[in-house]
Amino acid sequence: MRPLTIAGILVIAFGAFVLIRGASFTSRRDVLKVGDVQVTADEQQSIPPWAGWLAIVAGGAIAVTGARRRT
Repeated sequence: MRPLTIAGILVIAFGAFVLIRGASFTSRRDVLKVGDVQVTADEQQSIPPWAGWLAIVAGGAIAVTGARRRT
């Protein structure tokens, strides 16, 4: 298999994971900083489903391009 085709399949798998299981990430931001004292907050943010659909479409395009490309 060509590397571009493999990359496309991986992007499709990531998009399917986001749609089926949902994905999220944690971001940390400073809430208050006074001198040496610092208060931070962790925020859980989810990846929207449209990003999963976009990854599936983009992965399909990458995989097709990799399959058709001649070396």
